[in-house]
Amino acid sequence: MNIRLLDDFDAQVYKEVRLRALKNDPDSFGSTYEQEATRPLRNFIERIQHTKDQFTLGCFDDSNTLVGIVNFARENRLKTAHKGNIYGMYIEPQFRGRGLGKALLLALIERATKKCEGLEQIHLTVVSNNESAKRLYTSLGFEVYGVEPHALKFDGHYFDEDLMVLRLAILN
Repeated sequence: MNIRLLDDFDAQVYKEVRLRALKNDPDSFGSTYEQEATRPLRNFIERIQHTKDQFTLGCFDDSNTLVGIVNFARENRLKTAHKGNIYGMYIEPQFRGRGLGKALLLALIERATKKCEGLEQIHLTVVSNNESAKRLYTSLGFEVYGVEPHALKFDGHYFDEDLMVLRLAILN
């Protein structure tokens, strides 16, 4: 497996994986397949452009196929710049349970802490009933600090989200 920053040349495969994520696990994301399927490739190119405070990592298998994605964005206001956010985490179903999600998140945490001076916390949200994702996040030190009831509504069903944080200052 190879984990690396995605760039403009990866936009088409990123779009394909992102759309599969929205189709396969619609209750896990704030967006929908229908919302993103009609967006031009340019939107996906913009989404994966990286700076020191924002980036997208991809996990590629041995045949160089993109099988996992995750995004990071640091808060950009003065009073919240000590925080960053993980979003859009997805591993293709046939590759789950092999440690790829953990490797992808460890690479994200390492990059964020090296590139984002003063970063103290990394936040994420996860659908409350997604036990496998919560186990992964907890294994890396994330802790639930709250629950947003009815955070998402899809097909007439509500989904609560657990708000989780990894306090980096404790790790240092």
